[in-house]
Amino acid sequence: MKKPADKNAVAKPSRRNTVVLPDDACPTCGTMMKETRGSLRSPVNGEQVSVPSVSHFQCPSCGEQVLTYAQACRFEEDAAALYRKKYGLLSGHQIRAIREHHRLTQVELAGLLRLGPNTISRWEAGRNVQTAALDMLLRLIRDLPASLAYLREHAAKI
Repeated sequence: MKKPADKNAVAKPSRRNTVVLPDDACPTCGTMMKETRGSLRSPVNGEQVSVPSVSHFQCPSCGEQVLTYAQACRFEEDAAALYRKKYGLLSGHQIRAIREHHRLTQVELAGLLRLGPNTISRWEAGRNVQTAALDMLLRLIRDLPASLAYLREHAAKI
C-alpha cells in the first residue's frame, strides 16, 4: 500500500466535489488505518463462523475494519473450510472427484440436483458450501451408483 507523505493526511475534496482518500485511510472517518490480525465472523449457510487470526486493517479512531480483496477472499475461504470441518461436509476436491468419477459436467450434476448451473463450480472452488441435505445426496451418488440412475430418471419429472 502507498503511504501518503503526511501520516495524518485526511480526505481532500477533488475537482468534482467528491472526496478522495489515501489508500490506507479509514473509509468512515479518514484516519490512517493500521494492519492487524484478529478474529472476524462471517455468515456461512445462515450461521456465524468465527475465523481466527484474520489479517485486516482496523481504524484506531472509530474501529472500522476493512479487508483488501485478497484478504477478503482468503477470509471467506477459511470460513467455508471451518464450516465444512465442523459439520463433516465434503470438500470441493471431493465433490469434483465424485462428479468426474461419474463423467458428469458441472452443469449436468447441477441439473440432476435441481440447482443453478454455476452452483457446482462454486462448491468445487470453495466459494460456497453445500447444505447438509445436498452433501448427503452427493454421498449417495458416490456410495450407491444406482442413485445416479434414479436421479437421471426422476430429476426431469419433478
